[in-house]
Amino acid sequence: MTRNDLVNNLGTIAKSGTSEFFSKLQDSDSPDQANDLIGQFGVGFYSAFLVADRVVVTSKNNADQQHIWESDSAEFSVVEDPRGDTLKRGTTVSLHLKEEAYDFVEVDTVKTLVKKYSQFINFPIYLWESKTEEVEEPLDEDEVEEEKEEDKVEEDEEGKVEEEKEDKPKTKKVSKTTWDWTLVNDAKPIWTRKPAEIEDEEYNEFYKTLSKDSKDPLAKTHFIAEGEVTFKSLLFVPEVQPSESFNKYGTRTDNIKLYVRRVFITDDFQVENSPFVERLLKKGYEVLFLTEAIDEYAVNAIPEFEGKKFQNVAKEGLTIDEGEGAKERLEELKKVFEPLTKWLSEDALKDEIMKAEVGERLSGSPCVLISSKFGWTGNMERIVTSQTHAKANDVQRNYYLSQKKTLEINPRHPLVKELLRRVESDPADEKAKNIAEMMFHTATLRSGYMLRNTVDFSKSVEEMMRQTLGIAVDEPVEEEPEYEEADEDEEQLLEEDEDEDGGEVEEMHDEL
Repeated sequence: MTRNDLVNNLGTIAKSGTSEFFSKLQDSDSPDQANDLIGQFGVGFYSAFLVADRVVVTSKNNADQQHIWESDSAEFSVVEDPRGDTLKRGTTVSLHLKEEAYDFVEVDTVKTLVKKYSQFINFPIYLWESKTEEVEEPLDEDEVEEEKEEDKVEEDEEGKVEEEKEDKPKTKKVSKTTWDWTLVNDAKPIWTRKPAEIEDEEYNEFYKTLSKDSKDPLAKTHFIAEGEVTFKSLLFVPEVQPSESFNKYGTRTDNIKLYVRRVFITDDFQVENSPFVERLLKKGYEVLFLTEAIDEYAVNAIPEFEGKKFQNVAKEGLTIDEGEGAKERLEELKKVFEPLTKWLSEDALKDEIMKAEVGERLSGSPCVLISSKFGWTGNMERIVTSQTHAKANDVQRNYYLSQKKTLEINPRHPLVKELLRRVESDPADEKAKNIAEMMFHTATLRSGYMLRNTVDFSKSVEEMMRQTLGIAVDEPVEEEPEYEEADEDEEQLLEEDEDEDGGEVEEMHDEL
């Protein structure tokens, strides 16, 4: 880059974007919000200041002298490089790391990061690293003389006289460390190509590079999914199940990886979109995602760890300690929404839920279904009902499955606010009741439970679509037209005509 390029491309962002970026970074409530800021402000380059106190960019353009751009994130300077034209052409970026980021100086750390996040980048990434190998080196004169003396002593002791052998240069094995640039991202992203253009051998080599497996995959599938979100997918099935799989039961695996523009994004596909953890994650709480079938059984048997009690966020009893002011505000909201919670419990959803209440676990969802402390969550219900050897009429199983749940509503959600307004205005409002039923059905699905009556749910969805499109709810489906059937006499006549035609054909055939 030229001097003007350094000022315009780096310096302008440093002045305008970086200060605001760090201001927002300090005000962010959670790590997720902090990560999002990098994309919002377009300061991917300035993410370097998350680990560095000072960043130095040295650049040489053919149309200008070599310059040095330097910044501490608050201000920057650009000067002509006093060392002269050392780069000839190109750019180097140097990070002066913070003390807590010294781990990034380690070669293994950098290599791991590159292989994880930039393994399939088009541009080659080289790493300056050392390797130690055993090499043969000639012995020194002193070592040669010493070895001859030892050989002579051994011959004298054994009393043997051997014929003189041809002198060969004496060598020794020594460990030698050499430094060189090593290509780190040598794998090619074949999933970006069309499946018809890729040979089986290329698939096999890619699989072996990715999985470190010595055998070819048992099966593979490469497809493109198009829709609101379009993505390309390449999945492999190994020929042999890894021997340690059974020993690792219950541990999270990262066998599916998401790449965007060939850059690794995540391999963590857990249940983070669950409504039960919305507000907890927003407030920065740590949540344990228990995704294995055995997890809920195990945690139910281990109520606490090191003095800290476990709280299942899908069950009642969750409280978020935000001070006395927040508690008073929650109590006020319960009083304000009491007409709605009472109407839901005693009228609109009296046959579906145990009770309705204002809760504090929701952020973006209008409502959610929560079980009692000793009830089954949606996850547990799916586990139990999917068991192959479950009894047909298990009393305990049927008891838990038939238990009603608590409907927790979000007092800040516009749907809930509008429903309160309608109920206060007219408790017999039919539209309010329809909305309440739809909210219950969606909360059932969102909370991981199975719908007991899918037919009613389908009907309610159809009614909402009719209303949205301005079609009357009671407008009937167009009747299928009826077609007159042929009379028996006409059918008989047709059959006779066919017989006569057939006879003529047979006669013609005989003549031929």
